[in-house]
Amino acid sequence: MSALNLDDFAHLIERPDGGARRDAEERRARLAVRPGALGRLDEIGEWLAAAQQQVPVRPVERPRAVLFAGDHGVASLDVSGRPAGSAKDLVRDVLDGSSPAAVLARRAGVPVRVVDLAVDCDPAELPEEVTRHRVRRGSGRIDIEDALTAEEAERAFRAGMAVADEEADAGTDLVALGDLSVGGTTAASTLIAALCGTDASVVTGRGGAGIDDLAWMRKCAAIRDALRRARPVLGDQLELLAATGGADLAAITGFLLQSAVRRTPVILDGVVSAACALVAQRVAFRSPDWWLAGQVSGEPAQAKALDRIALNPLLDHGVTAGEGTGALLALPLVQAAAALAADLPVRG
Repeated sequence: MSALNLDDFAHLIERPDGGARRDAEERRARLAVRPGALGRLDEIGEWLAAAQQQVPVRPVERPRAVLFAGDHGVASLDVSGRPAGSAKDLVRDVLDGSSPAAVLARRAGVPVRVVDLAVDCDPAELPEEVTRHRVRRGSGRIDIEDALTAEEAERAFRAGMAVADEEADAGTDLVALGDLSVGGTTAASTLIAALCGTDASVVTGRGGAGIDDLAWMRKCAAIRDALRRARPVLGDQLELLAATGGADLAAITGFLLQSAVRRTPVILDGVVSAACALVAQRVAFRSPDWWLAGQVSGEPAQAKALDRIALNPLLDHGVTAGEGTGALLALPLVQAAAALAADLPVRG
């Protein structure tokens, strides 16, 4: 396996087509619907046109939900509303069609792909197509040890890149990105605090499963301790993911960067995907041009990361379920923007 050079992404990732965006803006000015009447839908339509390099924009017809799964050792400190090592239950709920994300995807006719990077169970308990990219059983307890070895971090990152390539090759035209993690918000908040230069208390939230005040204090202490380990490696994004991220977070980062290389637009979900997006931005400054933020998750770390990336979430309905629900809720809005940009008649 050749050495992974993250600097290559800065050269490989191009911005969406500025000429196509300008053509989309000019076409919008000639539509019968008055300017401004469609609000952010116009902006989304122009973003899609730039991503597709086409005016009028093509409808979004082959979207896919991609959910990366993993357990985090820090969950053993009771910092999550779910038991440590229970990511397998989240995966099963999606596969059984009983999770909120599975219900939304089924209603929208969107296929769901689950990618296990570090679920803490015997691989035989889950389908082979889910576990074939697994790096390890659970990630390390980031307050006292590295989440991954350097070799595991690279394997996870490359796995995310491979999934991005597989989706692009299959014709996926938009990805709703999410995670199925236990303890993942603690790792994500650590990454965001480290990259934004802020304290643990500023980024510590209640998590998708909800936690009480005592658990919040434990989570804040875990992030504080993990930050001491993150700050010395801020100059190397892969080393940072190994120290205080996790296999699922490393894979999501690789997925986001390679999706931008392949010109595949992505809707981000909650704080985990926002943290990975912030790491990816550090790697390649043009990469955020390929993403939309789907939903406000209520996590302070997500708000801080998205502000740093300059992404404004499409929705704010108080939904904190995570697991891809925010991205899937925003998907029909993006599809509507594409349909309107494509099908509304221009004035004669």
